Amino acid sequence: MAEQRTRHRALAGALGAIALTAGAITTGLTLPTASAATWPTPSGSPQAVTKTIPVSGSMDGGMKRYYGSGDLGTGGQDEDQDPLFELADGATLKNVILGAPAADGVHCKGSCTIQNVWWEDVGEDAATFRGTGKTYNVIGGGARKASDKVFQFNGGGTLNISNFAVQDFGKLVRSCGNCSSQYKRTINVSNTEVTAPGKAIGGINTNYGDSLTLRGITVIGDSSKKIVPCQKYIGNNTGKEPTENGSGPDGTYCKYSSSDITYR
Repeated sequence: MAEQRTRHRALAGALGAIALTAGAITTGLTLPTASAATWPTPSGSPQAVTKTIPVSGSMDGGMKRYYGSGDLGTGGQDEDQDPLFELADGATLKNVILGAPAADGVHCKGSCTIQNVWWEDVGEDAATFRGTGKTYNVIGGGARKASDKVFQFNGGGTLNISNFAVQDFGKLVRSCGNCSSQYKRTINVSNTEVTAPGKAIGGINTNYGDSLTLRGITVIGDSSKKIVPCQKYIGNNTGKEPTENGSGPDGTYCKYSSSDITYR
């Protein structure tokens, strides 16, 4: 996807820890909630990744920091970079810290669970979801310094994001606006802390029947409400930049109300 990329370099201010509601209401899974103010300290020695690490089954990183090196260490924003981790259909990646550079983060080839994974400085994207008719769960963790997207949803199915923390970002999640294969995509974001600066929590394509549901969102440092909760687009499969198609709750594509978002 080739959406315009604008680099955000604002420093996050000193923030008090926010206790989010425990429990992933969209997935039924639970994990201690993330806070943008309290990022984990890596354990052990950092591990350089020169070739994508394949994951099948479950991998527990023990809160070690992994970072790109060699071909994965450019730190650029080029499309089609390789990821640090590639998850097979049904795989789980948990308790991992991705340092800088992070290349294209994590790729899910099918259904996957990403649990308590932290991106200190998002590369191209933090995670990309592929496959058709799959379910993808992001539970806990956080991401910051994402000049464009944090989560890129290229496949079809349902993406659940819960108990997450994001700061200094473009979009938290984007349904691909110009992939060659397009699908209906359902996105649920719950119990998540969003810290400015940022452009949008989610972007979806109305012409493909996408929907974005927001529940229990806390937005910090955005008193003017510049961060768009739900941006609608007209997507395409030609590679062209998608056009915007409005924003705001409508009960069909953007599913939330003012009570679902708290500003601090």
